[in-house]
Amino acid sequence: MKTTRPVDRRSPFRQPPRGSVALAAAVAGGLCVPFLAGPSSAADGPSTTRVHQIQGDTRISPLLGERVTGVSGVVTGVRAFGARGFWLQDPVGDGDPATSEGIFVYTDEPPTVAVGDAVLVDGTVEEYYPGGADGGAQSVTQLTDPATTVVSSGNEPPAPVELTGADLPRRYAPRGDETAGGSIEGLRLEPERYALDFYESLEGMSVTIADAPVVGPSTEYGELWVTLRPQDHPTPRGGTRYASYAASNPGRLKVESLIPYAERPFPEANVGDRLDGRTTGPLDYDSFGGYTLAARELGVVGDGGLERERTRPQRGGELAIAAYNVENLHPGDPAEKFERLATAVVENLAAPDVLAVEEIQDDSGPTDDGTVSAEETLRLFTEAVVAAGGPRYAWRGVDPADGADGGQPGGNIRNVLLFNPERVSFVDRPGADADTPTEVVTRGGRATLSHSPGRIAPADEAWTDSRKPLVGEFRFRGETVLVVANHFASKGGDQPAHGRFQPPDRGSERQRLEQARAVREFVREVHEVDGARRPANVVVLGDLNDFEFSATVAELTADGLLENTLDSLPPWERYTYVFDGNAQVLDQTLVSPAIRRYELDVVHINAEFADQASDHDPQVLRFRP
Repeated sequence: MKTTRPVDRRSPFRQPPRGSVALAAAVAGGLCVPFLAGPSSAADGPSTTRVHQIQGDTRISPLLGERVTGVSGVVTGVRAFGARGFWLQDPVGDGDPATSEGIFVYTDEPPTVAVGDAVLVDGTVEEYYPGGADGGAQSVTQLTDPATTVVSSGNEPPAPVELTGADLPRRYAPRGDETAGGSIEGLRLEPERYALDFYESLEGMSVTIADAPVVGPSTEYGELWVTLRPQDHPTPRGGTRYASYAASNPGRLKVESLIPYAERPFPEANVGDRLDGRTTGPLDYDSFGGYTLAARELGVVGDGGLERERTRPQRGGELAIAAYNVENLHPGDPAEKFERLATAVVENLAAPDVLAVEEIQDDSGPTDDGTVSAEETLRLFTEAVVAAGGPRYAWRGVDPADGADGGQPGGNIRNVLLFNPERVSFVDRPGADADTPTEVVTRGGRATLSHSPGRIAPADEAWTDSRKPLVGEFRFRGETVLVVANHFASKGGDQPAHGRFQPPDRGSERQRLEQARAVREFVREVHEVDGARRPANVVVLGDLNDFEFSATVAELTADGLLENTLDSLPPWERYTYVFDGNAQVLDQTLVSPAIRRYELDVVHINAEFADQASDHDPQVLRFRP
C-alpha cells in the first residue's frame, strides 16, 4: 500500500525547493531566534478575546465563524512555506487543562512576525480540516484573514509543555455519541483520560520532547515518528507494533521541522534511532499522521545501528516460496531500484524457489497509453537478479485489461509468479486471459487447474478496480503445489485512527471481505476434490492490505481451510509495514492443512528504513511438500 499525497496549497509542511525565492524569504524571516526578555503586556479591554475563549473545551471553537479582535499572545513558531502562518500563545492562560492557550494564525502569504514577538491579532475563527472535511480527520482551530500588530519583540516564548509517557493517558480515544454519527467533536475534552483529548487540549501550544525513540522512519516529506511510550508493544528492532484495533499506541507523535531545509536539512532516521536532545515547537495536526510537533528547535538523530535482515537458504528438500511488493516497478525506474530489489532477492531472501511479486507495472509504467504487457519490466527485473548472482527466474502471469485493476493510473499493476526452473517446474495450461476464470479440474483424482497461470473469479464484483488473484500450478519433487498470489484492495478512504470519528469506519474492509470469500471458496473447491486423505498443498500469499487480526483474515481462515503462518511467529515479530509509526501486518502467507511443518520468516529490509527499495518487507515460507 503506497500512501499518495495530493498537492494542497494549504498542506502544512511542503517546503519549497532549495534556492527558490520563497525559501530565501523564509530564511530572511528570522526563524528560531532566541529571546531573553519577558513578554510585554497587551491590552485586554472589553473588545479583546483570549485564546482559550476561541479554543473552548471541545474540538470545535464556540466562536466559529466570528470575527474576533485583540487576540494577544507571544509568537512561538513561524511557518513560511506550505500552509503559511504563525502560532501565538497566551503566556497567562485560564488554568483549565481542557482549553488550549495556543492557536495558529493562517496568513496565506509569508508571515512578517518572528518568534518572541508579542502581538495583537484580529481575525476570523475557522475550523480547518486537513485533507478535506470528508476525509474524517480532526479540524485545526485557527484565525484567518488576520490583521496583526506587533507590540514588542525579543520576548521569551512561553515555557513549552514537556510531553512524557508518564503524563499520557493509556486510552487512545473516546467513543463518539452514536446519535452524532460517531463524531467526538462535540464532546468535552478529557485530557486526563484519553490521549487524543490530551493532545487536542494542547493544540497550537508550545511543547517539547527529549531523547525520543524513533518508531517511524523519516520520509521524503520531511517527517518522522517518535514515541513517548517505548514500552507499548515494542518490537525487537526498536519499533512499536500495532497489535489490535484497541492497541493504537498513544505514545506515537509525528515530528516535522519549521526550519527551512536550506538552513538545516531534515535528518534521515530509521526505526531504532533516537531523536536526541530537545525538540520544541507548537503542536499541530495533519491528516497524514495526526498530531505533529512542528519543531522550531530540532534534536539530533542518534544512530541506533539498525541492519537489514537475511534469511537462511532453503535446504535440498525444502520448497521456499516468497512474497514481495516491489512498489510500482516499471522500466522507467532507475537502474538502482532494479539492482536493489534484485540484490535483496538473492542475498536477503536467499533466492527463493518461487517468488510472488506484487505491483509489477506495464512496460510504459504510469504513462496511460493502453499498454498492458509487462514483459520488459520482468525482463529487466530477472536480468538484474542474474547480475546479482541469482538464478535465472522464469515468470508466468496474465495481463490485466487496461485500467481495470486499480493502482497508479496507467500502470496496470498485477501479480506475477517468478520461479527457478532448476528447482521447481511450472505446469502450463494455457488459454487464460484477463476475463477467463481459472476453475478447479479433476485429473487423475487430484485437483488441478483449468488454466495455469490463471485468475480467480475475475468477473466477481469483489475485484472491481482491484488486482485479481493469480494462481499457478507447480511441481516440486513429484508433489503438486498450488500458489495463489494476491494483492487485495487498499485501505484508501478509511477514516484515520486519529480522526474525529471514533471508532473509525474501515469502509475499504468490505471489499477485502468479499475478496477473501472468493479466494477461500476457490480453496474449498480444491479441498473438496482432493479430500481429507490426500489434501492439496495450497499457498495463499501476498499483500492482503489488512491486519492479521482483521475480519479479512478471519474470513480466509474460516472452516479451517487455511492457516495463517504468521501465527507461528512471536507476536513482536509480526509486522511487514510501518504506517504512522505503527509497525503492522499487511503482507501474509496462509497454507492449507496439508502443509503441516513450515517455517515463516518476515525479512525486515525496507519498512523500518528511510532508504527503501520498496515500502513493504518481504516474507519467505519454507516447507517440505
